Amino acid sequence: MSTPAQDRPLAAPIVDAFNAPFWKAAAEGGLLIRRCNACQAFHWYPRAHCPLCFSDDTAWQQSAGVGRIYSVSVTRAAGPIPYAIAYVTLDEGVTMLSNIVDCDLDSLRIGDRVQVVFKATAGGAAMPMFRPA
Repeated sequence: MSTPAQDRPLAAPIVDAFNAPFWKAAAEGGLLIRRCNACQAFHWYPRAHCPLCFSDDTAWQQSAGVGRIYSVSVTRAAGPIPYAIAYVTLDEGVTMLSNIVDCDLDSLRIGDRVQVVFKATAGGAAMPMFRPA
C-alpha cells in the first residue's frame, strides 16, 4: 500500500513580538529554537524562561534542522487529505510536534532521519515541517 503525501491548506501562524524572529527565520529557510544561556540547554516550544533551570536568559539559536522520527501517526479519517503527524527529535535534543511531508506516508518508521522543509500557509508565511532525509 502506498499513500503519497499531498500538500494541504495550512492556517497562517499568529505572529507576535516574541515569536517574530522565529517566523522571519522560517521565511528565509531557517529553523530557530531557544537555548538557555545559563544552563546551555535547548528547549522547545519557544518561551522566554528556561523550563529546566527557570532562567530568563534565553536566546534564539539556529538549528541544523535535522533529526529522527520519535513517533509517527498517519491520519486518514480527519479530512479528505491524509497526513502524517509526528514527534521529531532534533539533533540538538529537543522534540517538536510537526508533520512529515514529501514522501510515501506508509513508508515512515520510528527512527527515520528527517530534515526540515518549509511549506507555505494561507497567509504566505513559511511553516516548518519535515521530510525524510
